[in-house]
Amino acid sequence: MKKILLFITLSYMLLAGTFSASISPITPNIKKRMLSGNSWREGCPVGLQDLRYIRVTHHDFKGSTKTGEIIVHKDAAQSLVKVFKELYAINYPIKQMQLVSDFKGKDWHSIEADNTSAFNCRPATGSKKWSNHAYGKSIDINPIENPYVSRTGHISHTASLQYRKRTHYPKRGVADKALITKDDQAYHIFIKHGWKWGGKWKGIKDYQHFDFKKSFF
Repeated sequence: MKKILLFITLSYMLLAGTFSASISPITPNIKKRMLSGNSWREGCPVGLQDLRYIRVTHHDFKGSTKTGEIIVHKDAAQSLVKVFKELYAINYPIKQMQLVSDFKGKDWHSIEADNTSAFNCRPATGSKKWSNHAYGKSIDINPIENPYVSRTGHISHTASLQYRKRTHYPKRGVADKALITKDDQAYHIFIKHGWKWGGKWKGIKDYQHFDFKKSFF
């Protein structure tokens, strides 16, 4: 019975205004996208049966409500939907949310598009070990406004240079609201639901990055 339940689509709608979300197992069509998009393959540290596909509404940078898609580990799925529900309630903007498969599994291209994503079967930056993204237990949110900063202070993406200093500049408009600091509501929403922030790491700072409960690397 338990095995059968693994293949039954688990979905629900959470309504708060026009907010909605659904969680489902990886369908054959989604698997095909992941394989052709090089975000999953045989030998990855997590099987497709342990991943979940989420569709969720969010505010974009133009003030419109969009439906995004993201893949995470089954253990993190419900927590992440709760995070998105609260982010939606405070009007936190997300530039776009597409599967990293749409960028051929290339983290660089996903970041350049300011794309919010989670699962991607790849090693950690600067390491041969699996990234927590390869387990589906990390999310990168608005990566241009929340850049990865190396130990030496280097930022690879030119568009992120203006966000090196972690303070708000309201004149930047909606993009300013996407910037996350330890004093922001967005940060506290993630923490409340069991996520840890890369912006608090020592040395390297990964302001876009949140890990669910436990890091594997």
